[in-house]
Amino acid sequence: MRTRLAIKIHAFLERIFPERRLFLKSDTDTRFIRLRPETQLLAYAGVTVVVAWAIMATAILLMDSIGSGNFREQAKRDQMTYQERLNALSDERDSRAEEALAAQARFNAALEQISVMQSELLESETHRRELETGIDVIQSTLRNTMKDREAARDALAQLETQNQDEATVHHVAAAAPVQMTFMADALERTAQQRDQVITDAQSALDQRDALELEIRLMREQNDQIFRQLEEAMTVSVEPLDKMFRSAGMPTDRIIEQVRRGYSGQGGPLTPLSLSTRGEEPSADEARANHLLQQMDQLNLYRIAAQKAPFASPVRAAVRYTSGYGYRRDPKTGGRRMHNGSDFAGPHGTDIFSTADGVVTHAGWQSGFGRLVKIQHAFGIETLYAHNTRIRVKKGQRVSRGDHIADMGSTGRSTGTHLHYEVRVNGRPVNPMIYIKAARNVF
Repeated sequence: MRTRLAIKIHAFLERIFPERRLFLKSDTDTRFIRLRPETQLLAYAGVTVVVAWAIMATAILLMDSIGSGNFREQAKRDQMTYQERLNALSDERDSRAEEALAAQARFNAALEQISVMQSELLESETHRRELETGIDVIQSTLRNTMKDREAARDALAQLETQNQDEATVHHVAAAAPVQMTFMADALERTAQQRDQVITDAQSALDQRDALELEIRLMREQNDQIFRQLEEAMTVSVEPLDKMFRSAGMPTDRIIEQVRRGYSGQGGPLTPLSLSTRGEEPSADEARANHLLQQMDQLNLYRIAAQKAPFASPVRAAVRYTSGYGYRRDPKTGGRRMHNGSDFAGPHGTDIFSTADGVVTHAGWQSGFGRLVKIQHAFGIETLYAHNTRIRVKKGQRVSRGDHIADMGSTGRSTGTHLHYEVRVNGRPVNPMIYIKAARNVF
């Protein structure tokens, strides 16, 4: 039984949606469908809901299209910024490479100059020894001549004393005329020898002054050579020391470790010594030995730098897409640690070893895809992941710059790129520390 409220609602709906009939006529009969007010209300509400949903969906699509357009524009701007930055880094790398070549040229010139200096020092030492021998001979001759002169003076004094007694002289002259003649000749020869000794002494003094001037000029020349070599060593060693310290590698421990690994010796090699008398080293000898120590240290730095990953794993034009640190996981939405640096480039881009070492893994590994691991000195290990092709084998010894793999997108990867890691004693570190530290050297 219908209530009054239902009757009122029905009457209200009939005023808004009067009852309608939809006739369907066929060949044999005619039928109709009665559309009551409630049915019309439901149909109207359904149409309204559909229209509203269509409007909202259209608005959402428009907003998303506008947002995606802005996102694409922003992505293009970011890509241009990255490309400009990459070009700048490439230019800087080229300039650093030129500086490195210039530094190597300066180092080679310094080595050649050291060789020339050593030859000059040996020649100077030989000449100095000859001069010292000559001075010793002249001084010995001068001393003997001075003794002869003193003996002649004594003999002359004795003769003068004897001449004072005239009677004695006449007696001696009458008794021994031959002895008087002999004494006169001896006095004359003594006077001549005295004059010759004076001449030789003056000549020796002049020769000594000339030798002292030559020795002083030689010392000034050696001092200039030493200063140039010391400046060359300072210019060569300081950038390498700064590079290791920027990478957080203690130079004293690194140098000592390299020295222990390259400790083989042979032959009678001793520190440079210019004295054969067992005396203390002179200032020049000390400076020469210090330069030799600096050259040894420079060579140890060069060996250590070759064994540490102070290089970029890619040389082609690539994008630096992700760095070391925490980042958002696109699949889970959470934050996770990214233990390396990502370089995106064309498929098949060459990948190079960043230091000398031994390949410890060359194959597939879950998450990394085709992976290459290289063990280096000082407890350092580098990883090259997501490769499309591996060009080395496990146990193979590689050098810096060797082609070890081709860039790909294997494993857990969203696109073609290289995932590059550096681990020190098993602990991941930021690879860009080493790459940036070497920009002022290599």
